[in-house]
Amino acid sequence: MTLKELRAAYKAATDELPNLVRDAAAFAAKEQEIAKLEADIATAEREVRANDIRNRSLALAGIGGGEPDAQRQTDADVIERAVAFGEMAAGVSQNRASPAIMKRFGQLVTNARRQSGEQFDPAKHFRNFGEQLQAVANYSLSRGANTDPRLVRAPSGASAVDPTGGGFLLQTEYADAIWMLAHELGDVLREVNSIELSTKSNGIKIPGVDETSRATGSRWGGVQSYWVGEGTTVTPAKPKFRQIEFDLKKLMSLMYTTEEMLLDAPALGAIAGQAFSEEVMFMTEDSFINGSGAGLPLGILNSSALVQVAKQSGQAAATIVKENIDNMWSRMWIRSRKNAVWLINQDCEPQLDQMGQVVGTAGLPVYLPAGGSLAGERPATLKGRPVIATEYNPALGTPGDILLADLSQYTKVDKGGISTSQSMHVAFLTDESVFRITYRVDGRPMWSQPITPFKGTLTKSPFVAIAQR
Repeated sequence: MTLKELRAAYKAATDELPNLVRDAAAFAAKEQEIAKLEADIATAEREVRANDIRNRSLALAGIGGGEPDAQRQTDADVIERAVAFGEMAAGVSQNRASPAIMKRFGQLVTNARRQSGEQFDPAKHFRNFGEQLQAVANYSLSRGANTDPRLVRAPSGASAVDPTGGGFLLQTEYADAIWMLAHELGDVLREVNSIELSTKSNGIKIPGVDETSRATGSRWGGVQSYWVGEGTTVTPAKPKFRQIEFDLKKLMSLMYTTEEMLLDAPALGAIAGQAFSEEVMFMTEDSFINGSGAGLPLGILNSSALVQVAKQSGQAAATIVKENIDNMWSRMWIRSRKNAVWLINQDCEPQLDQMGQVVGTAGLPVYLPAGGSLAGERPATLKGRPVIATEYNPALGTPGDILLADLSQYTKVDKGGISTSQSMHVAFLTDESVFRITYRVDGRPMWSQPITPFKGTLTKSPFVAIAQR
């Protein structure tokens, strides 16, 4: 039987099984039949994959040489093959390869090519991301003897912060697609303020308003208005500024591949596109929340601009009560409320679900979970602002387990030109190689400290958390 026929027989057998529950003998016989079909399907799939690898091996020598345009496959065209191939790639997908995400990566590559307006030139451009990774691998395996002329060296030596970095720049549309997909996947990256530097710059200094109080005479660091009568003189005033400095930090992401995966350029490109996008997103977003500022961006939770509201008297450890939420909301800078989101550790959700506002002898919910019958697919909200569960928020009871933040007040600075390199010096005994991409980025809150309000004494900030409980 062919693989297709085996799968059809397996489906028919599993559909029939529930009808045999009253006949123990027939039920046991059908289970044995299903087990045999499962084994036969696994054997047939291995044979198909082995033949596929063998065919790709024979075709590998001809990559990039003279294949008619009509027969070429783009990144978006090979998603189904990439997913199937990813299932056998040692530890790469682990059933996490997403057809939708890999298809989106292919679409972003296509969009980036279209927006650049540059015509495809086989002498200058790689057909897909995987083909460029293959060229890098061939360079490494041949110790530089086999260098594809389409590869462009990344800056090295005195012109770069890390003179040993080396590698090759990713073709522009692949670098753009990795970063655009990371932005689409990331709840934090989508919201922060972004500045892109030129490829020759490793940092920037931005003038920021040095405002620490909203009292008259202190707004904008020293701008003041007067109600004046005829002939009245006023005291001159001017704004006060401070320098906010960004120095690019280097994020290096690694991806291990098997020799088999290296044989399939489109599949390798689609899987690597998703893997690198997700890893760049994860590490960058985590640094924006938890970064120390030493060798990586300064995170909100380590910033002097963060306000931590005190726990309630007698509050139990590792809890969140309604008064915490009310106090956090009252410390959010009023102009940031319209942009604010609640970033939470997922372990906070059961306590938020139980939170209510007493009204007479009844009550109202404070937290509205996502979905439900009230408004279809609406997002979870708290105080009318979106609630987003992340992997970055600290454990329940720790400052930052629930964080109220206006992410537009956090600035990310990065640099175009993601570089890639490959090495056979790691895990070579397991017939694996490792690719790396290097991304240069820095970030920090635009506020240096909380601000004293015009009326009242409690300071305000775009970043608010609950103190240790």
